[in-house]
Amino acid sequence: MAGIIDVPKPRINCSMLQQHINKAVCFVARVSKVHPSGKSFTAVDGEGKTVTVELNEPLEEELSGVVEVVGMVSNKGVLMAATYSLLREDRGTPFDLELYNEALKVIQDFPQHYPFEATVSG
Repeated sequence: MAGIIDVPKPRINCSMLQQHINKAVCFVARVSKVHPSGKSFTAVDGEGKTVTVELNEPLEEELSGVVEVVGMVSNKGVLMAATYSLLREDRGTPFDLELYNEALKVIQDFPQHYPFEATVSG
């Protein structure tokens, strides 16, 4: 998974997980619950659906709020995180997951304008 950061990744929500099995993706959601081991957490997307995110290493910090996860979708629909980033909401403007979800729908409806696949010229 070391090269996952370097490849183009589609932005998805929970409804799109099954279409991206064994593929690199970018996923934004609100942390719902962190497992006591710190090795996984659940997150709720803009449609109110939940996904489990598994981490390579236990968390070393408290995790809450909106998080962007880059990782691979397992065949069980679990997101295997390569990396994650907290999206700051401390400046008075909360991240609108529902609006973000609407943007994802536009991206899906017009893939010709939002290419995420690397093309190989030959």
